[in-house]
Amino acid sequence: MTPKKTFKLGEDWLTAGITLAIAKGETKVKLSTNTREKINASAQIVANIVAKGKAVYGINTGFGPLCTTKISKEETKVLQSNILKSHSVGVGSPIATDIAKLMLILKAQSLAKGYSGISETTLDRILWHIDHDAIPIVPSQGSVGASGDLAPLSHLFLPLIGLGKVNYKGTEITTGELFKQTGLTAIDLGPKEGLALINGTQFILAHAVKVVEKLHSCLSQADIIGAMMVEGLQGSVKPFFNELHALRPFKGNIHVAKRIKRLLKGSEIMEDHIDCDRVQDPYSLRCMPQVHGASRNAWLHLKELVEVELNSVTDNPIIIDEELTISGGNFHGQPLAMALDYACLAASELGNISDRRIYLALEGNSPGVPKLLMKETGINSGYMILQYTTAALASENKGLCFPSSADSIPTSLGQEDHVSMGSIGGRKALQVLENVEKILAIELLTAAQAFEFRKPMKSGIFLEAIHTAIRKKVAFADKDRVFSDDIEKGIEMIKDQTIIHVIDNISEKEGISLKTKFTDEFEVY
Repeated sequence: MTPKKTFKLGEDWLTAGITLAIAKGETKVKLSTNTREKINASAQIVANIVAKGKAVYGINTGFGPLCTTKISKEETKVLQSNILKSHSVGVGSPIATDIAKLMLILKAQSLAKGYSGISETTLDRILWHIDHDAIPIVPSQGSVGASGDLAPLSHLFLPLIGLGKVNYKGTEITTGELFKQTGLTAIDLGPKEGLALINGTQFILAHAVKVVEKLHSCLSQADIIGAMMVEGLQGSVKPFFNELHALRPFKGNIHVAKRIKRLLKGSEIMEDHIDCDRVQDPYSLRCMPQVHGASRNAWLHLKELVEVELNSVTDNPIIIDEELTISGGNFHGQPLAMALDYACLAASELGNISDRRIYLALEGNSPGVPKLLMKETGINSGYMILQYTTAALASENKGLCFPSSADSIPTSLGQEDHVSMGSIGGRKALQVLENVEKILAIELLTAAQAFEFRKPMKSGIFLEAIHTAIRKKVAFADKDRVFSDDIEKGIEMIKDQTIIHVIDNISEKEGISLKTKFTDEFEVY
């Protein structure tokens, strides 16, 4: 077995790829001796502030509008456990376990920087939860994305003080039951620790990491499926020539055009209509580099911002040294909130143009491809109604594209008078991407059906292999059947990245790179 990589929290540069690897158990996390020294030094500064009695927000004062209320030295610890209890007001279905685990990882990274006054003991307990997959149950609603993701982070850390619930060994149990099974006991939080735990953008950021991963998958697969649709409908390869895109050199456009052109290379289907009379294709085929490329550029922007946030300290106040504590606004989610709204739109547009290609395939305007992708229609409806589903999903996505960050409702009696709503934007972006996966699954089926009518001509090595892989799961349809079964298999292929794996396997054998795998670098040709 290959030994697991190790990531040093608070020291090494964290990326989306590394974060996901940690969450999947492929990379281990640890605290170096140097980092532990910084953490202990920060905690000691907080202890000294309490001893001196100087008023510092969140250490010996109340929170939010209660910031002028002084808390006695004896009550500072009670204050920290109370904040976790009082702020645990989340509602709605729990977030996915993997997202909650990402939150733990991201909070540990931020706290390990040594500016939060957290104790070594508390941080080690968070690492225990990560290492043992004891993942807290976190409600999905209740954060406004400023002053940190207060409600979800409160629920995330209730188990530290013996409260709340966790998902442990595949079962949801109370923290009390977890303590019985493991021998753990509740932690006695010190001054500032409760506030340090719940102030931050880790709910927004965890969703953003998943958006980066899932949007990349959809982008990669949309190019491949779109190329198969070009083959099926005998579109032109010229719109993917580098000579065109060199004149408007957006990174995303060039990347998409190169990939699609390479996928079409060596195709008998393309050669068959090289001298046809058709001058140009509809936009959904011809403008894939421009539309998919724009969404890729949006993905790149989000990924770059996510990487900054992954290596930032976002709680409040920040402990610089004994003479300087800063009550600022690093917890404000606006930098990610706006980018998530942009990514949400970028994802929706992938689904929008995919639906248009599906509709195009049904029209019967491409020589050799029958209307509704079936020869005997009338008694058979063919693929007609599958497009109804993609139309419904595309329309739903458009409704979800209203930018969450355009709204702000004052909270905390006006102390927090502008908030980002980035938590809503993150959840919404993932909802849109779930719908896009379904749309792409249906395009995968319709592209494979159109592709079939080009036989016995063959495509290039990539698309031929992909078509074969699809046919192992979903048979050619010569008459109506329960298409929802086919759609479910298509969705499974999209989620499992079946077509990406096919391309990767061929690329490895042939020594060709189609830059399909998710990496932390934005690879362009």
